[in-house]
Amino acid sequence: MATMTDSVSTAPATEQAVAARYRAREAMFAARRDEAAARSRTISNARLATFLTGAALALAASGGRFDAPGALWLGAAAAFAGFAALVVRHARVEDRRAWLAALAEVNRLGRARLERDWNALPPPDSPVADADHPYAHDLDLSGHASLMQLVDTGTAPGRMMIAGWLLAPAPPGVLRDRQAAVAALAPRVEFRQELAAHGRLAARERPHDLEAFLAWAESPPAFLPRRWLAWSVRALTAAIWLGVAAHGAGVATAAAWLTPAAAGALLSLALARRVNETLDRAFARGRVFGRYARLFALVCGLDTGGPLVNDCRARLCAGGAAADHMRRLDRLMAWSDVRHAMALMHVVIQALTLWDFHVLFALERWQRSAGPRARRWMAALAEVDALAALATLAHDHPGWTFPSIDADGPLAVRATTLAHPLLAGSVRVANDVEVGPGGTCLLVTGSNMSGKSTLLRAIGLNVVLAQAGGPVCAAAMRVPPVAVHTSMRVQDSLELGMSSFMAGLARLKAIVTAASAARGERRPVLFLLDEILQGTNSAERLIAVRTILTRLVADGAIGAVTTHDLALAGAPDIAAVSSLVHFTETMEEDENGLRMTFDYRLRPGLATSRNALRLMRMVGIEPARPAQEPAD
Repeated sequence: MATMTDSVSTAPATEQAVAARYRAREAMFAARRDEAAARSRTISNARLATFLTGAALALAASGGRFDAPGALWLGAAAAFAGFAALVVRHARVEDRRAWLAALAEVNRLGRARLERDWNALPPPDSPVADADHPYAHDLDLSGHASLMQLVDTGTAPGRMMIAGWLLAPAPPGVLRDRQAAVAALAPRVEFRQELAAHGRLAARERPHDLEAFLAWAESPPAFLPRRWLAWSVRALTAAIWLGVAAHGAGVATAAAWLTPAAAGALLSLALARRVNETLDRAFARGRVFGRYARLFALVCGLDTGGPLVNDCRARLCAGGAAADHMRRLDRLMAWSDVRHAMALMHVVIQALTLWDFHVLFALERWQRSAGPRARRWMAALAEVDALAALATLAHDHPGWTFPSIDADGPLAVRATTLAHPLLAGSVRVANDVEVGPGGTCLLVTGSNMSGKSTLLRAIGLNVVLAQAGGPVCAAAMRVPPVAVHTSMRVQDSLELGMSSFMAGLARLKAIVTAASAARGERRPVLFLLDEILQGTNSAERLIAVRTILTRLVADGAIGAVTTHDLALAGAPDIAAVSSLVHFTETMEEDENGLRMTFDYRLRPGLATSRNALRLMRMVGIEPARPAQEPAD
């Protein structure tokens, strides 16, 4: 793999070696997970035994049938103390088991991605872009067997960040910084896998849940400014416990603590709805704050990664470590959970301590001191997570390279042995490709199934990866700043009353408008058009396609177009601005009938073969033949 730093050379030499490493690490962590699970079962049985022993001893001591009840009570106390210790130990072992399981899963998923075993991967998230995005749908950025499934991140903020990078190209200077960070993180296998494992254990939150939490964190506290309320709660709590103490000492009646308790109950009832709404709004994302604390601490402990990672680390570690604040928020979450986990006990606890108010005030103190920085913390984590995802892509594919981002050279995309990044290494076929220079287009001809559409998607996806800061599926690649626009999967719309032809025209109009607007700008259009304007007669389609292509190249755009219409290449105006390449097929006939094979190799010039009628024969449909046509 082409490298930017010497450290990247520590990656395995082939994709097969990477897969073997994933398999070995998965087996190692799975074995440790199983050992931890066995210890967990042993401790669970011991917990049950100690609890039952303590309960039996306590029951015997209270029955009065034994001469030394004190010894029985002492034994029961010891058994219950052992039970409590085993509960703590069991929680730690279970946490360890979950951690090892997550690491095993990270390696299993890594191998599945490397082998492009899409069915073994988690279901894809919802689409990352609207249907009218210039290229997201045509280039399979999201959904099953998509780029987002391949470039996986561990956290919800990371997924949002990498989606943004893939949907909108960054300036060349930013891309070079990202490439340096990706190259530095590529050999850091342990760090990247721990980041992914923590992200898995933090759960796959929905983006709007994260945004709701950040909106709450940045909003002003609702109750803390009411100083009278805080002092009233403190005074009532102190009065309740002083009354309990006085009643217990026999110097006061029960009214000494029942009276302030009744006042506290009235206050709780009056504000219960608003208090619960505030607590639920802050803690709606579940118990993920402790896991984010570990993620922040992991990033703070990273000792390399280049300027971008160093900046993220500074945002997470300066001015009061973000990890400490998230651990505190996690404790507050646990205290708030008393409302749900101990519903009956909560009534008593609230009556005697006004518990929810104290949790609320502590939460709003966190909101006031740490809340305004929460979005910056999540953005820093998201950036590191997105860089780590691209670094995993670089590590897993040693034959890929970092492209040259050239804003000053000629307007041309040039690649050596470029291939489709979503295809497994065992099946993808690479070709040398050049799209450009400015004012020209690549005209791709060839028969059905020969590889024309795959070539266009290979060009588009690699340019998208390049302009996100990642590696590309090529031995070498040069990419100028371009705005990618595609027209490949045009569909009709019953809702909008639009035929596929009209939908195609609308898409092409958007591309022509974008090219015209970008004329003379530093980011011209790269168009990728696949068999456009199907659904009308060939004569009119030829005129329309010639009009669109000449308009695009006149506006300084570059691009690639596939077509079955060989007459298009013969048109003088198209021939003057086109570079002709084609795919072909090999036909063989044996005892099983006609067999067609493709090598998916790009060749110069115009295609001379057609295979539609042969394909019909292959599936058992004999095409009609005019009487004067000789048999094959």
